[in-house]
Amino acid sequence: MAAARKRSRKPVKVTDEVAVVRCAAGIGLIREERWDDAQGDPVRYNLAFINFHLFSGDKGRVLGYDTAHGRVHRHFAGHVEMIEPASYSEILSRFMAEVETLKMRKAPL
Repeated sequence: MAAARKRSRKPVKVTDEVAVVRCAAGIGLIREERWDDAQGDPVRYNLAFINFHLFSGDKGRVLGYDTAHGRVHRHFAGHVEMIEPASYSEILSRFMAEVETLKMRKAPL
């Protein structure tokens, strides 16, 4: 008798939200996308803070964290840096703390 093969499920998009936020330099957007595995654990995500008043490059993305290329990396004003892997909740907390600081900024980067 052949052993039953477990069917792996593609990650499922569980979050796809955009929030409008007031900033000292003008209106901004926070975008959150997240995909979970079959166990409900985050396996892929994209977090972005967009504000063309602060940074016009990179389609207005001032700050972002994502796993688009298989590794966790941070975008800031057009620069990309690899960061140490951390849980999704830790990355989300770090992102939101940075956004709170950026929201108070009045001058472009």
